[in-house]
Amino acid sequence: MTQRTLIKNLPAATDGPASVSGWVETVRDQKKVQFVVLRDESGAVQLVHPRLFAEDGTPEADPLAEAISALAQGTFLTASGELKHDERVKLGGVEIKLESLDIAAAAIPETPIADDSAGDKRMDWRFLDLRQPKNNLIFRIQTTLEHAWRTYWVENDFIELHTPKLMASASESKAELFEVGYFDTKAYLAQSPQFFKQMAQPAGFGKIFEVGPAFRADPSFTSRHATEFTSVDSEISWIDSHEDVMKLHEELLVAGFAAVKAKHGAEIEALWGVEVTVPTTPFPRIPLAEAKRIVAERGYEVPRQDDDMDPEGERQIAAYVKETFDHEFVFLTDYASSIRPFYHMRHDGDDSLTNSYDLIFNGVEISTGAQREHRVEVLVEQAKSKGLEPEELDFYLDFFRYGVPPHGGFGMGLSRVLMLMLHLSNIREATYLFRGPTRLLP
Repeated sequence: MTQRTLIKNLPAATDGPASVSGWVETVRDQKKVQFVVLRDESGAVQLVHPRLFAEDGTPEADPLAEAISALAQGTFLTASGELKHDERVKLGGVEIKLESLDIAAAAIPETPIADDSAGDKRMDWRFLDLRQPKNNLIFRIQTTLEHAWRTYWVENDFIELHTPKLMASASESKAELFEVGYFDTKAYLAQSPQFFKQMAQPAGFGKIFEVGPAFRADPSFTSRHATEFTSVDSEISWIDSHEDVMKLHEELLVAGFAAVKAKHGAEIEALWGVEVTVPTTPFPRIPLAEAKRIVAERGYEVPRQDDDMDPEGERQIAAYVKETFDHEFVFLTDYASSIRPFYHMRHDGDDSLTNSYDLIFNGVEISTGAQREHRVEVLVEQAKSKGLEPEELDFYLDFFRYGVPPHGGFGMGLSRVLMLMLHLSNIREATYLFRGPTRLLP
């Protein structure tokens, strides 16, 4: 049996016997010759079969031609024949003259979606939607991005954790909890690994990271929200302020974007029309109050009364940063303690502000980071100020009763980064299988 060759490797192969496996993308069934475009996970190739004719021009029995004529789009098969280089062939400058087809699984002729199908329809048939080269590329980029981040962490002596996703109490807002039955009691799906990654600091781990699922019972139907998402988290000890966390954050993103540009930059530009820009450091930093003033001067008043930035405000400050600094990222810093969790450290001398930030990328928030409060007596008072009962937080507060270094970290949404890198319109496009308030399938 001829060994299978990935289609992307055919241009470098020598002419001769070749075997490729994949799915049928198109069939051109002409009078004298048949063409099949076959695609695998690495690319597409043209298969060609001249029909058989007698010397007098009458068609001869041709079982291979009949098999080709019966092929439906999406059929998975193995094609064997003679590889030939021909610069006139648009698909990689090579084609395979067919000798045999081995059909692994025939497809139903009528496909349920087309390239212009609406988003919900495409999500219903996601496995077919993902056959498109553009969509396939997204998850190759994701793999490269995660690998580059993990390489950065490992080379800088971080420890990888896998924290529980079943919890006895909330890690963030009680309003966004998914409750599940747990034997004779109840549990909650983790909204973030926040408490557990902080626990690693008094454990003496120093620097940790995790890439894992998180769950938010948020009934939002926006283009950037999901009920289940992949959270990218990191936490480090012995920091002086949230500046140290921001430095880690920007170095990590530079490493990831550099790897994506090097490996996929040309393909991203060809398929998506987007040039990946490796950000320069340091990223611009703007205190939130100043950012709101800048946005107001641009003609937009942020209507929210909770000291936060709304989506239009994020877009406006991102536009300002692009115009002023030619940068796609900006840290908005110094958020009010009224809208930050009780565990964010507050400014020395100004209890109304926190040592925290949001990271905005191309007009959308992708992350929140902060220096954490590590003094247990301060944590207790800040929890009380948020209406929380310290007794309900005893398991968390215990982390701080036996010594913990100054520390901080961030959580970042993987799919949001991909969505904004590729200028996609919806986070569903950058998620393998999206979960939202009305979607649990496939």
